[in-house]
Amino acid sequence: MSDYIKIGIFIITEILIVRVVNLVFRFMSRKHNSVHLRFTKSVVNVLFSVVLIYSLLQQFEVTRDISKALLQSGSLMVAIATFAAQQALANVISGLSLSVSRPYNVDEKIRVVQGGSVIAEGIVKDITIRHTIIRQFNGECCIVPNSVMDAAVITNTNFIENVGNFIEIEISYDADIDQAMQEMQRICIAHALTLNTEENKVFIKTYTSNGIILKTTVWTRNLDDSFQACSDIRAALVKGFREKEITIPYQTVTVLDK
Repeated sequence: MSDYIKIGIFIITEILIVRVVNLVFRFMSRKHNSVHLRFTKSVVNVLFSVVLIYSLLQQFEVTRDISKALLQSGSLMVAIATFAAQQALANVISGLSLSVSRPYNVDEKIRVVQGGSVIAEGIVKDITIRHTIIRQFNGECCIVPNSVMDAAVITNTNFIENVGNFIEIEISYDADIDQAMQEMQRICIAHALTLNTEENKVFIKTYTSNGIILKTTVWTRNLDDSFQACSDIRAALVKGFREKEITIPYQTVTVLDK
């Protein structure tokens, strides 16, 4: 068998193995699309590639001695590679740690905080040997090294059974406080996406130079429902207060033309 045929066979084998691995993990991800499956797929592909390359080198007299020498000096190569690629290995090890501990999963909303600053916030789309891909709410994809993800503080809203979000509105000092509080509670309870009941009270948060700030918590099943419900409730509060003649104060500027 000629050398070119051998090389062709190994290339075809590599392509077939990669496709089979991708198909297998794609089938598994339909049932459970988790981060550890994405990471494991990347590791398996790399391992198969290394094995096939070494096997290919063993097929030729010119490269056989070189491959044996490299294998015999493997410990020295590992030491050199470890020193030269500390950051890359840190990402691989951190990726393995994230895959096992699973602080987040594919299609989950997370916020990554490091040093008190938010470095990424959005939906997890993929995790590879080196990095995690997060699609932010503005449409951009943030590629974060696994070592950073492993060391950061991660807020995962999917770990929360129900999501609570504060809503505040200001009323004037002349307004009927009891009526305003009842109307605010009624609107929150009436919304189809909220989990609010009579037990979710409305409180007076503080006084301002313009009036009194009322505050309550809107409870929903998930973050998407929370965004929609809070938006609808804010609009309903303005309309409801207007109908009940409850004044929402706002500053005005009078310009005198001399």
